[in-house]
Amino acid sequence: MLLRATAGLFGLAGLAVAALYVGLTHAELRVTTGPPGSALHRLIATFATANARLHPRVRLVLVEEPSLAANAEALEAGRVDLAVIRSDLSPPANGQTVAILRRDVVAVVLPPHSPVTSLGHLAGRAVAIPTGPFQDDDSRLLDTLLDYVGVPAARVERLFLDPAALGPAIREHRAAAAFAVGPIGPGAAVDAVAAVARATRGTPTLLAFDEGEAIHRRHPGLETIEVPVGAFRGQPAVPADSVNSLVVTYRLVVGRGMLDIVAAAVARSVFTARSTLTAATPFAGQIEAPDLDEKAPLVPVHPGVAAYLNNGDQSFFDTSQNYLYLGGIGLSLAGSALALAVSHGHRRRAARERRVIKRLVEIADAAGSADQAGLDALSRDLRGLVGAALREQILADGGSASLMGTAVAHAREAIRDRHGELRSAP
Repeated sequence: MLLRATAGLFGLAGLAVAALYVGLTHAELRVTTGPPGSALHRLIATFATANARLHPRVRLVLVEEPSLAANAEALEAGRVDLAVIRSDLSPPANGQTVAILRRDVVAVVLPPHSPVTSLGHLAGRAVAIPTGPFQDDDSRLLDTLLDYVGVPAARVERLFLDPAALGPAIREHRAAAAFAVGPIGPGAAVDAVAAVARATRGTPTLLAFDEGEAIHRRHPGLETIEVPVGAFRGQPAVPADSVNSLVVTYRLVVGRGMLDIVAAAVARSVFTARSTLTAATPFAGQIEAPDLDEKAPLVPVHPGVAAYLNNGDQSFFDTSQNYLYLGGIGLSLAGSALALAVSHGHRRRAARERRVIKRLVEIADAAGSADQAGLDALSRDLRGLVGAALREQILADGGSASLMGTAVAHAREAIRDRHGELRSAP
């Protein structure tokens, strides 16, 4: 009875879990926001609010980290489920891409008639870097590029200045160039070009990275880009001609172990909310899907996101059905295994009962010719068998209690008869 009840409870539990999965699926995901005060922080906070409306069953809990490097460490350590990272910094070993939030151009802004025509010419000079949440990351990126051309980082002085002070520093020859990392659009690079143009009353130029492909091969987090004419200023155009440069990407990544259906739900929210987010922060207008055809990517696309991007909502719902199908198979297998266990238990109990009944019959047969000492031994044996049988029936369903009772009564009657015979004998 107990095993059958347990099997029934397991079956009901399986049905309850399936019902909850279908009707009440919820996920609470911890997501890093990026440094406080940054555009990334505002974007992720706005996305969390929009996601609560678009996908109420996936709740985003904001986790503030002091830097983008700390974001990657938090995801790798399992403290968060999603993180915003920058591609030129060390990526989390378990990270997989959901969306590209922005591409920022690496811009070395030079004043008119600058003698600097390559990165190597910055040796012995100073470079102005705009202050902000990412100034240390930008400075490390400059170190990486200088190392590529063989210039020790210590030979290039850094001046961390307010964006408005970049132009005067260059005009007064305190800095030979401005180093800014920003999008083609409102951001640090556009502001640096405007500051240098105002201060010098001329047209700044951008340093070209003609060796960009080679740099990318050594540092996969840096990708190549051709900056179009007028990308950073319209009139006069900056750059005046298209320029080869480098970009870093800001990515929303998740852990490799995240379920496909959850990762797909996050991607769906990101791309569905893009227009809503753009109204709150222009940064969101640059959100794009990752390249599924990229070979050997530094941070690969999560399989659930790739399925969603390939097939859209149909893939999302197919994934849900797959999980339900697999869950049903699992419950079915568990039910079959439990049924086999119950059947095996019944067979073992029946075998034990047959052995007990056989022994009781043997006791009854032996009682017919036993002396007083033998009867006492048979009585003790009978009591032991009766006790064991009663304990067994307490745990069992009692289906064979009648047969067991008949055997016990038979043995007891045989012993009683023999006791009578012995008492009446001379």
